Amino acid sequence: MSQAKWNLVVDVANCTNCNNCTLAVQDEHVGNAFPGYAAEMPKHGHRWIDIKRRERGQGTMTDVGYLPTMCQHCDDAPCMAAAQNGAITKRPDGIVVIDPEKSKGQKQIVDACPYGAVFWNEELNIPQAWFFDAHLIDAGWTEPRCVDVCPTGALRSLKVDDAKMAKVVEDEGLEPLRLDLNTRPRVHYRNLWRYAKCFIGGTVSAECDGVVDCVEGARVVLRHAGEIVAETETDGFGDFKIDRLNPDSGDYTVEFLVDG
Repeated sequence: MSQAKWNLVVDVANCTNCNNCTLAVQDEHVGNAFPGYAAEMPKHGHRWIDIKRRERGQGTMTDVGYLPTMCQHCDDAPCMAAAQNGAITKRPDGIVVIDPEKSKGQKQIVDACPYGAVFWNEELNIPQAWFFDAHLIDAGWTEPRCVDVCPTGALRSLKVDDAKMAKVVEDEGLEPLRLDLNTRPRVHYRNLWRYAKCFIGGTVSAECDGVVDCVEGARVVLRHAGEIVAETETDGFGDFKIDRLNPDSGDYTVEFLVDG
């Protein structure tokens, strides 16, 4: 029977930037050392769970996406490759732990993380990161504190085997934070487009008998490199929005088709 391993699912569309997860980690680790797992977290400068913010759009059509980031608990972890003397271990349950004693002086571990999720504790001369609250898991908790305190369901932990997790990834359309890195992370993102993609939107209006009014039900066609990539209609306010477009993907043409 295959080994069950821990995974974290982050739903970007549900994150409201409340920072409960960030504060829970600080409450757990600032001033508290857990031998074998982690030394104390500094009161300032560390955000083992950090929420990135991105504003999309301009003018009257904007939205903001929030992206919780943390140690990705990669199966092919660059930090492990950079560590010396067994300073980082990958547990059988998938959790990556930086040993607070063996990692002393190994600042290269911080530099090796392509996600920026490992922090340097200057006072203690050690690298530190969120270790999935392994100390609580080992004490019988069924989920890490960040999941327990999330009020919107943006964070969800799963302990399943790899085959089951692969099915969850497929069924829910999950994806890694950085597909290009190929680190096989155990943190999976849902609705990542809310942070990573772009949209084209606006308002359609027309003048009739000297009166300018919004146009409802106008057909909007979006073309890229001569091909139709999306279609939609304007709403009752004449607004339209076509989302999930790749950034820096070149020029687009928008066509509006209206009766009359």
